[in-house]
Amino acid sequence: MPLPADRTALDLLDVHLEALWDGTDLPLPREPVRLAAEGADGLLHWVLDQLRRVPREPKDAFVRQIGSLLTEFRCRRCPWNAAALRLLDDTYTFAATGPRRHEDWAHDVHAVLHRAVPDPRGWLRLDGDRNNAARHTVPAYPFDPPAASELSSLLYPLEAEAAVAALGIMAEEWQSEPAPVRSRPDRDAVLADARILLDRYGPTARYWTNATTAASDPAPDFLAAGLRGTESHGFLTSEYLNGLDLLEDLGLIAVSDDEVGVFWSFGAY
Repeated sequence: MPLPADRTALDLLDVHLEALWDGTDLPLPREPVRLAAEGADGLLHWVLDQLRRVPREPKDAFVRQIGSLLTEFRCRRCPWNAAALRLLDDTYTFAATGPRRHEDWAHDVHAVLHRAVPDPRGWLRLDGDRNNAARHTVPAYPFDPPAASELSSLLYPLEAEAAVAALGIMAEEWQSEPAPVRSRPDRDAVLADARILLDRYGPTARYWTNATTAASDPAPDFLAAGLRGTESHGFLTSEYLNGLDLLEDLGLIAVSDDEVGVFWSFGAY
């Protein structure tokens, strides 16, 4: 089934803005301009108007303003995007969703970790390493995941509320976190954003984590432990690239009948 024209145009515009933000100067796709001229989508009108107003020079200022425009565009596009940015955009995290195509969902998770599939709904993907040169050495960087056939042996099931808490603490830093989520005045807002993200996968979704504390308890107290106090089976590469050691990680996987969501936090030094 073909995608609706408005969604296709929004997807193209997202890709264009991200390329500009990465420093690649590409021509503006025709479809968003055509649809905006026909009055098809108010968001298209708004973002194209804002883009035309951004001065191209100096280059560094242009890139910064494009980054801000891209963030605002994504937030306006849907509440899920806005929640993801509020919760996870300030920490070293990976957040992506892919289609569920296999009875054994480990194959679908593996595809997401290797960036082999797009988001089925065209929603936000948080992936600061998408253009990292380290991927020439380790294609799934920062991941070095086990084979799909071995993946489930390193994961443990979680109850839904524990999954919310595991995702919520990904708003913390691994080292020198001044305000763990458990003690923040906006604790409830942080957890509400985590719920928005997981609600995407529906009431029958199942959750899995690499946190070893879940091996004996599907409802560990992630908030009390905090990110720093959570141990896990590592899914990261041991390669020392770009001056970074990847030492710690916490992952959460959401599995529904149609989608798999992958959320991961990294400790890098």
